[in-house]
Amino acid sequence: MGSRFPSHQLSSGLYVSGRPEQPKERTPTMSSVAMPYTGGDIKKSGELGKMFVTPADGSRSRKSGPINSNAPLRTGSFNGATSHSGQLNSGNRMTSGGAPGYVSMKKTNSGPLNKHGEPMKKSSGPQAGGGNVSSRQNSGPIPPILPTTGLITSGPLNSAGAPRKVSGPLDSTGSIKLQNYSVVNNQAVTRINQCDEYSFRKSFPKTIFWSIILLFLMGFIAGGFILGAVHNPILLVVVVVLFAIVCVVFTWNTCYGRKAIIGFISRYPDAELRTAKDGQFVKVSGVVTCGNVPLESSFQKVSRCVYTVTSLYEYRGWDSKSANPEHRRFSWGLRTLERHVSDFYISDFQSGLRALVKTGYGARVTPYVEESIVVDIDQSNRNMSPEFVRWLAQRNLSSDDRIMRLKEGYIKEGSTVSVMGVVRRNDNVLMIVPPPEPLSTGCQWSKCILPASLEGIVLRCEDSSKIDVIPV
Repeated sequence: MGSRFPSHQLSSGLYVSGRPEQPKERTPTMSSVAMPYTGGDIKKSGELGKMFVTPADGSRSRKSGPINSNAPLRTGSFNGATSHSGQLNSGNRMTSGGAPGYVSMKKTNSGPLNKHGEPMKKSSGPQAGGGNVSSRQNSGPIPPILPTTGLITSGPLNSAGAPRKVSGPLDSTGSIKLQNYSVVNNQAVTRINQCDEYSFRKSFPKTIFWSIILLFLMGFIAGGFILGAVHNPILLVVVVVLFAIVCVVFTWNTCYGRKAIIGFISRYPDAELRTAKDGQFVKVSGVVTCGNVPLESSFQKVSRCVYTVTSLYEYRGWDSKSANPEHRRFSWGLRTLERHVSDFYISDFQSGLRALVKTGYGARVTPYVEESIVVDIDQSNRNMSPEFVRWLAQRNLSSDDRIMRLKEGYIKEGSTVSVMGVVRRNDNVLMIVPPPEPLSTGCQWSKCILPASLEGIVLRCEDSSKIDVIPV
């Protein structure tokens, strides 16, 4: 019985509607053949084993070396897997069977090719018979060929386009200048200027100082007027006595103010880091260790320091030159000062905890570290200290006929230090940071010491190093 709908029979005998599908071409599939067991013999490993077989005649050998960037390479269709690495001369071409641009090779060659496209023999040492050596042996890693990116680099470049390393001895002056430049311009190192240290004249409030001057000026005028008008010197005598007392107090604080502050720091009670709260002002005493940027003293080259200071003083006589604009006659004046500090760690004596002291990156620091005389120069021993003369030359300082004195101090790793600052706890990291406001020492009436302000982190080295004077 016929039907309008076409149908066909499958191979299983089932009739289905529709026309039979046209046979499609099958895509070729890759088949892998199981490799036989070789027992470790590379000669039975097929094509892979041929890569490691050394020819008997020694005509072809594996060789690696730098690739000449001037060698023209011509690529085309390859009938076999080919890998060439080595030094190619300008006349190298990869040809096979007279067809340029096509290479048919069954084993991997590594090394330079001669002008006929065949690997060159490896030679080691001079050849007998006075023959010319046609190739040289190259060894070592192949330098990467960097693409042209337009990046500006410093220094010369080698043939591969990478910066060339130049090695050689440097003079002591150049190395010291580079080291000083790196220390001064390192953001992790804080450079403390002379204006940052304590001075009673600078710390005393200017408003109060000028108010006292104005009151005494008015008292002198009134006392002189009364003395001239009624011949009564009582007011003038009282004003003179008060003025003398104020001058003595100011002179006493100027001379012994630093010693009084050091005593205040020593008497301040130590706190325990384990029980210290976040934001609490504490004093911690313990052993210090260097942070990420250890320092080195300028003159004696003492390494592994957290704080260094080197100062040069000059004595000014009646007709000698001044060290600075404020240098008075018959006194020592500061000519140059190098003082640096960086972040370091302190281990608390009481709790044993370790805290990071943030004194680097331009933090406010007030150090109280004693300096010792290391060089004392006068006209009799001026040319007997070559180290000191070299130190002056590195900083472009002239000696002339001046009387100079070099002092140096440092806090070396392992020293006992007292630190005053604010505790900060951040993700289980214990730190001591500078306080937001200065610390006032208060009046010490028993010693006639006026209040002083301590800004930033206060450093006090209790066991400062005793540096002997260098014999000259």
